[in-house]
Amino acid sequence: MGGRQARYEAVIGLEVHVHLRTQSKLFSPAPVLYGELPNHAVHPIDLGLPGVLPVVNGEAVPLAVRAALALHCQVHERCVFARKNYFYPDLPKGYQISQFEAPLATGGWLEVPAGEGGEGVRRVGITRVHMEEDAGKSIHDEKVAGREGSHVDLNRAGVPLIEIVSEPDLRSPEEASAYLRALREIVRYAGVSDADMEKGQLRCDVNLSLRRRGETRLGTRTECKNLNSFRFVEEAIRSEMRRQAKVLDAGGEVVQATLHYDPERRSTRVMRVKENADDYRYFPDPDLIPLELSREEVERIRASLPELPEARRARLREEHALSESEAGVLTSSRELADFFEAACQAHGDAKTLANWVLRDLLAAVKAEGLELDRIRLAPEAFAALVGLVEESRVTARQARELLPELLREGGDPAELARARGLEVVRDAGRLEAVVAEVLAAHPEAVSNHRAGDEKVVNFLMGQVMKQTRGQADPGALREILVRRLKE
Repeated sequence: MGGRQARYEAVIGLEVHVHLRTQSKLFSPAPVLYGELPNHAVHPIDLGLPGVLPVVNGEAVPLAVRAALALHCQVHERCVFARKNYFYPDLPKGYQISQFEAPLATGGWLEVPAGEGGEGVRRVGITRVHMEEDAGKSIHDEKVAGREGSHVDLNRAGVPLIEIVSEPDLRSPEEASAYLRALREIVRYAGVSDADMEKGQLRCDVNLSLRRRGETRLGTRTECKNLNSFRFVEEAIRSEMRRQAKVLDAGGEVVQATLHYDPERRSTRVMRVKENADDYRYFPDPDLIPLELSREEVERIRASLPELPEARRARLREEHALSESEAGVLTSSRELADFFEAACQAHGDAKTLANWVLRDLLAAVKAEGLELDRIRLAPEAFAALVGLVEESRVTARQARELLPELLREGGDPAELARARGLEVVRDAGRLEAVVAEVLAAHPEAVSNHRAGDEKVVNFLMGQVMKQTRGQADPGALREILVRRLKE
């Protein structure tokens, strides 16, 4: 980082909001839906109508505990829901039910690559994990129901989420992005959330301040709200670093404020002077009793956690002699890691399977516009397909041709190869006949070979492959061709 920013060090903390994977909202029976028509997934409780009382969703609490445990937090036996008071059009009650003085969990950590080059590891502290309901969504400058202007959609109001607050331990845009990616990976592995950023299931607020390099005192921070992509997080941090450095170099003081990031201009701008916690007038919600969790329940949830990404990467590297990059891609999602390990169990050669997954399977899934958890190809069938190639019953090219149909329809690769007429031709009599036909059709190539041109063999093999639609066994074909050319 050059210029004026090189004189300063960034101090960054993230507040990450993660929707929990539940069917209904945190305090009402309204369904959690994405892409529904505005205000079609609401309930009187979400609307804050007089006389309604919230009831905690029993599915949400274990999911929140799973996330906290996966992040090495201490889950408290007693936590309290509080009212966070502020007034905004998409908050119909005039307050948000959250947690403040007594959160669900505190004191965790997450490790990410350190520095711009990703060399070394930085342990980022997790200050707290608390539960809260989401607010609604304000829609500006869009035509809704035939009318332009500002509108409020309350479908999202009341959706259960956890807020994961980090310590100010991050020092660069790259570290912040790496932290967010690792966090998304963990909540997906743990089955806590789909964390689809396009649907708003994972959003991030960036708290950032600058200080002179070598100083330990923290500067005045600003908060950039509701960033919903890794790229926007990095760009917003770089933009705000530039803005604050310019203010400090001019002898000014950074004012604590809430910011908006404009992705089109790639710049941050001040929306309002930042509120402090006192401005929200937190107090325990009188309609909700404290949430109590027994040690036995917490330990039961801990025992149900799957092997988490970093541990799984290390095990795959050790057990299967995979490179760090290979293990990294294969464990990038729990679905892919599960598929790979099941295929390995059926096939036996992890290195071969890894090559096929990384080179061919993922490319085919992407080309077909599919998600891995939606494909119909069983891991055992994928292992069988690779086995057909190794047994020379189909060529590698033919196996790749079968992949799209297997992904969409499933089935037995051997049966599909027979049905499509793709089994490798190894019949010596048939190959002899095709070779004889090709040699007769290309006398000039035969003469060139006899004159010492060895490249002719590849040309003639190509001609035989063309006539057999690529089904000739390459090994048997070359042996016959070389023998006939010497005759």
